[in-house]
Amino acid sequence: MAQKKAETKNSCAADIFEWIEMIVLSAALILLIFTFVARPARVDGASMENTLHNGEMLLISDIGFEPKYGDIIVFQKVNSIHPQPIVKRVIATEGQTIDIDFDTWTVTVTDTDGTSRVLDEDYRKLATDQRVLSDYDYPLTVGEGQLFVMGDNRNHSLDSRDNRIGLVDKHEVIGKVLFRFFPLNKLGGVS
Repeated sequence: MAQKKAETKNSCAADIFEWIEMIVLSAALILLIFTFVARPARVDGASMENTLHNGEMLLISDIGFEPKYGDIIVFQKVNSIHPQPIVKRVIATEGQTIDIDFDTWTVTVTDTDGTSRVLDEDYRKLATDQRVLSDYDYPLTVGEGQLFVMGDNRNHSLDSRDNRIGLVDKHEVIGKVLFRFFPLNKLGGVS
């Protein structure tokens, strides 16, 4: 009887040790993934509605990433009034010229070869109760190593149209949004 109690006690201790070992290894793996592969980011505010909403959690990565039109990125401005990571959509990249008609909300991007296109922005949300203009004159050419970004909720977004954010330097980009992981009912890709 004493032998069975000792075996049960040893078996219980072994089970506990296995659980602790599994938890520690899982935590280490998650830490490695978030350090070297991808990291979480949180949406703060309504500027990306209806694509993304306040409080949603995103997984982002910068591995092999070169920003292009339509990418949703997370960046952090150096010496900014807004020190938190910011989520916006890339509208134009270096060398491209952007023109915004604030009456019709038409956005035109001209490539370095002179090819122009009016952006088809089906993701865009326009509110009629407020009108955001810009601190810059258009057309505006995006400088080397920079990006022009805007929120999808155009009338409620602090973005490249405002000199407090302005053009985003590529080195300020933390990563591209890969997918949304919270809330769970919206788990999946984001475009």
